[in-house]
This record gives sequence, structure tokens and C-alpha cells, in this order.
Amino acid sequence: MYKFVCVLCSALLLSYVLARPQDSRAGSATTTTTPASIVQQENVNNADGSFNSSYETSNGIRVENVGYLKKIIIPKSETSDGQVIDEHEELVLVQTGSYSYSDPEGNLITLRYVADENGFQPEGDHLPVAPQ
Repeated sequence: MYKFVCVLCSALLLSYVLARPQDSRAGSATTTTTPASIVQQENVNNADGSFNSSYETSNGIRVENVGYLKKIIIPKSETSDGQVIDEHEELVLVQTGSYSYSDPEGNLITLRYVADENGFQPEGDHLPVAPQ
């Protein structure tokens, strides 16, 4: 019983220490708490499911996003329990876009992406490159 009480007290003390607010003076990175406002924004939603949206904030963040529906052919397949699924068409949402911001050192970080039936595919000079 004594060991259980010690473990319980240790766990409570650890969770109290981890949940406490961080001291902003103790070597933490410099951050800004100045609120940013939206200086430009555009949203277009079309009846065919396509859309285009963008915005820019007063602190230099820029976001652009374009999307549309695309028909793809799903080939005939078989599930693990032997059920055959015939070839058929499906609609997928394709999105392309980018966002950019300045890092704490003042460098412009830009990420461009495509998200479609092949997944999310980001590109950016700051991203690591897989070995060939």
C-alpha cells in the first residue's frame, strides 16, 4: 500500500509540474503577441463544387487555396474477404495552394502543395528532401 501511495503522489506531482504555465523569462524563444489583422481576403464558392480562397494578414502571412472535383476510375478489386468490387467512377476533391510567412529570423518560408487521390504532396525549399 505504501508503494502505491508513493507512486500516486509522484504521478500527481509530475502532472502538476508538467501542467504549470511556462515562465516566459526562462530562456524561451522570443515570440510576439501582437494580434494580426486580415488585410485582404477572397472566397469564391462555385455551384460545381470548385472554390478559390485567399487571404493576407498584416504580419505578412499569405494563404491561397484552389479546389475542384475530379472524376477518377477505381479499378476492379477484391476485398480481403473475397468480395469483388467492379470498376467504377468516384469524385475526389483536388486542392492546390500555398502559404508563406516569415520565420523568427526573418526568412520567408513558402510551402506549395497539391492534395488529390495521391495524398498530400508538399513542396518547399525548407523541407527535407528524401535521398534518391
